[in-house]
Amino acid sequence: MKNSGYEYREQIDIRGSGVTVLAHLTRKYRHSSETVWRDRIQRGEIFLDGRQIQWDTVLKSGRSLLWRRPSWDEPDVPLTYSILYEDDDLLAVAKPSGLPTLPGGGFLDHTLLTLVRKSRPEASPIHRLGRGTSGVVLFARTARARSILGAALRKNEITKIYRALATGVPAAQKFFIDTPIGLIPHSKLGTLHSACAGGKYALSRVSVLEQRGDTSLLEVGIETGRPHQIRIHLAFAGHPLVGDPLYAAGGTIRNQDALPGDCGYLLHAERLYFCHPATKSDFEIRCSPPPELETK
Repeated sequence: MKNSGYEYREQIDIRGSGVTVLAHLTRKYRHSSETVWRDRIQRGEIFLDGRQIQWDTVLKSGRSLLWRRPSWDEPDVPLTYSILYEDDDLLAVAKPSGLPTLPGGGFLDHTLLTLVRKSRPEASPIHRLGRGTSGVVLFARTARARSILGAALRKNEITKIYRALATGVPAAQKFFIDTPIGLIPHSKLGTLHSACAGGKYALSRVSVLEQRGDTSLLEVGIETGRPHQIRIHLAFAGHPLVGDPLYAAGGTIRNQDALPGDCGYLLHAERLYFCHPATKSDFEIRCSPPPELETK
């Protein structure tokens, strides 16, 4: 079943000024080739300040560029979730692996946000999980709760505990990883997040729960929330997640054709600890891990 299409907007800045619209789109949005962008322009899908344009139109700073994307068939994903907790201020749900949290990467209607808002249109996610990650996602149901929890997240006052199945056996039962995470070049996306000396501070605390041959069941607590932090940190430490198609041991990119949203690994958001925005009391939400991540 097709979705209703979507309008992608951007305001041209100095980096796009002085080049043709075709060159700008091809350079900035590498998920599509020059030929594909030219076809979209010729079909009348691209607008500049509300008017259809030609591929050789030269852009200027401050102008509004729009791609009116027609409806498309989204990839099949598990279109389900379960409620873990709900009150007047909060909603906590269990997201299955494979379901994107938010629109992006070819997903619009097939997202957790769209599913939740069908019955609770006021809900706003406080954080997100990667598409292949399962577990707790917290939503705010009021503007006040959204403001308080958003501030707590920025101050690293929301503790997040995960379970992961990683390759290899760590030398220590407990250790931490604080390698910075930032953007590096990527052939398809332009950039993606990875271990990066010039990146932002990130901290993950790791405990070995169980050794399983040449793999290990780990508990990982993160005090920061950088994109794909656990996948990146464990890979950098020499223990990438089993089945991760993107991040390889040492922090390198395994395959330039792989994307961050590709699945195949086992990572689960098991617990959240935070101060309830209304009662001001310490609060915990748990989501039982899948069988593959349970201790034996």
